[in-house]
Amino acid sequence: MEGEDAAGGARRPGLGCASFNQDSTSLAVGTKTGYRLFSVTTVDRLECIHESAESPDVYIVERLFSSSLVVVVSQAMPRRMNVYHFKKGTEICNYSYSNTILAVRLNRQRLIVCLEESVYIHNIKDMKLLKTLLNTPPNPSGLCALSINHSNSYLAYPGSATIGEIIIYDANNLNTVTMIPAHDSPLAAITFNASGTKLASASERGTVIRVFSIPEGLRLFEFRRGMKRYVNISSLSFSPDAQFLCASSNTETVHIFKLEQHGPSGEEETPTWSAYMGKMFTAASSYLPAQVSGMMSQDRAFATVRLHTAGQKNVCTLATIQKLPRLLVASSNGQLFIYNIDPQDGGECTLVQTHRLFGSDEDRDEAGVSAAPQSYAATAATVPTSGPVSATLTGYSEDGGVSKGEVIPEHEFAAGPVCLDDETEFPPPKEPCC
Repeated sequence: MEGEDAAGGARRPGLGCASFNQDSTSLAVGTKTGYRLFSVTTVDRLECIHESAESPDVYIVERLFSSSLVVVVSQAMPRRMNVYHFKKGTEICNYSYSNTILAVRLNRQRLIVCLEESVYIHNIKDMKLLKTLLNTPPNPSGLCALSINHSNSYLAYPGSATIGEIIIYDANNLNTVTMIPAHDSPLAAITFNASGTKLASASERGTVIRVFSIPEGLRLFEFRRGMKRYVNISSLSFSPDAQFLCASSNTETVHIFKLEQHGPSGEEETPTWSAYMGKMFTAASSYLPAQVSGMMSQDRAFATVRLHTAGQKNVCTLATIQKLPRLLVASSNGQLFIYNIDPQDGGECTLVQTHRLFGSDEDRDEAGVSAAPQSYAATAATVPTSGPVSATLTGYSEDGGVSKGEVIPEHEFAAGPVCLDDETEFPPPKEPCC
């Protein structure tokens, strides 16, 4: 995300970057003066839980789940990664690299640093460098994805600069798993689901989004975002249960797709007009050219959102907040939009809250704009909302045990001088790793 106007003029207040943490309970934003961390566990209030002005022009900030560990990279030192314990205001360690850091990804087992032509894999418990993947295909945008499930820690990155090949790498056992020929054009976006069993991808054309099984690399779903124009898809995100996938781009529309198999064998379908027409299209596709029949077999969006502006880079995520499914969109113009999603009928999503990401808490509260929920949201509003509710991630275990490839529970670590405040938080390195 850039803090410049569309014409590339003078820098104005804006986001240098924005990222949701691994379970979408927190939003981190980098700004011209530093970075901020927000809690996004309620709809009506956006709480700033930490603000730092130590590093100007932050363009990468990543938080590890709800822990106190945060990784920061600034334009002032783009080759240096700083790891902080933000609640104590201390630096855990820092690392310098041979070139500009383009992306950082982390889970409870691994920390990944992506440069344009290399990838560094660290053990997050002591920040030891485990592996360096050198001479990777040119990757100027730092495109990569890391499974948040530390029991597999799959890493995905482009296998080619000219076509959409995806390399799947096992960051726990440090070996290549497979290569997926995902698209004809170079990759633009990739993401794993919470359990690391599915991978979604989009190419620079932005018309087709595909979902593959992991680690096999088999194509499971294919969704068509549109045919009229090519777009730049900037963000892909699965829902916690991997039943939905959202995609945002440089247009005014955010698409939400539903991952469901149509007409499984042995299951009777309701004889509706749409089902009848669907069977006709399926039968007709066998007589059409492969390109045309392929387009007919692709699923369209289950739900959509119309943003107020186009051309703004944004990041989106699907989360469960106060027991309801929500879509969150953080825009480079410094706003966070929260929408209700109807998981049964889909359609146009309802905007329920807009938050500003700049200014004081009072300023942001005054600037917040809420809309009355409608349809599904109005019915679901009767659900008691006594407090924040965390989404449960299917296939993810917080107490991973001590077997190979899984993180050691905190109670098995000896008490050290540096530990996180809450017992459930992941401990940072106990010794300097510089």
